[in-house]
Amino acid sequence: MGNNAFRWLSQRLAEHQKQYWALQLAGWGGYTLLTFVGSFFWVEDHWLHMGYLAVATGSGVALSEVMRRGFRRLWDKPPAWRLFGSLAVIALAALVWAAIKFGGSLWLYGKRGDEHPAVLAIYWFSYSFMILMTWTALYYGIKYYRASLTQQEKALRAESMAHQAQLKMLRYQLNPHFLFNTLNAISTLILDSQGRTANDMVTRLSQFLRHSLDNDPMQKVTLAREVEALMLYLDIEKVRFADRLGVNLDLEGESPRALVPSLLLQPLVENAIKYGISQREWGGEITIKARVFAGELLLEVGDNGPGMADEDLARLTSGYGVGIRNTCERLRALYGEEQKVRFCNRPEGGLVVHIRIPYEQE
Repeated sequence: MGNNAFRWLSQRLAEHQKQYWALQLAGWGGYTLLTFVGSFFWVEDHWLHMGYLAVATGSGVALSEVMRRGFRRLWDKPPAWRLFGSLAVIALAALVWAAIKFGGSLWLYGKRGDEHPAVLAIYWFSYSFMILMTWTALYYGIKYYRASLTQQEKALRAESMAHQAQLKMLRYQLNPHFLFNTLNAISTLILDSQGRTANDMVTRLSQFLRHSLDNDPMQKVTLAREVEALMLYLDIEKVRFADRLGVNLDLEGESPRALVPSLLLQPLVENAIKYGISQREWGGEITIKARVFAGELLLEVGDNGPGMADEDLARLTSGYGVGIRNTCERLRALYGEEQKVRFCNRPEGGLVVHIRIPYEQE
């Protein structure tokens, strides 16, 4: 029961208007209580004094609401206008409130002491001005805080939209890059009068592109689905290489269910075919391994080609080539410092790329 009441109150106070009135009533209630306790021992008729406090508090609430409307009109003005305009609103409200309280005090209790009327007027005005100035400071403090949160939310939203736009751009760059290479291969087949093979390659290309375009570039896919897309690409390449291209898949344990960026592996395999398999007359084999270790997904894409010279390997690590550079930038945009890409030559020959990203599941 208590949790339900607390939840109901939290939902109601989530609205700005209700938050304002909750703070308004709490603040003026505190003013009434402190004033009553402070004057308890020197007031003779407490019931009469409670009536006076009700009038003073009610008029204070009404004047603060008028001040609030004035401040809202001044909110979009230049800072100097807002400052001096707010001070004028506070002074006017304090003058009215002091007159109400001073008049009520004279009517209820009569004139006490020998103070000069000017001294009494200054006292009542300065006291009222201090209370309303405190109210104004709290009002503007909360308003500036909310404005700061709003600007922060807008900045985060803009940053998120820019981040998504960057990822989409990087993701869509893959298709033209791959398409150029594939169409070039089809053109070569046509020139070599291999029409049937070229037609088969066009069919497989359309299947791969349909699969690619049907996936949302912002959504990650399971490694198992990513491998399915990769096999569509490899079917295209096998038309060119026939028996010269072999594929070895080794997905251990939980790795097939891991989430990865769509079309992550295709540029790496394309690079392995271009610089590894195609350089050998008898072809070669692409090896794709994956395993989960210590909360991370470890991917490995390698070939048994001739490998690369150290200076070329350094260029490859820094993003040499459109596909490799694109892949590295996508991983940095998605995972920041929680990812790592490393290229190295295999001791038995060939090149291998190691990728480490956080392990995520659907």
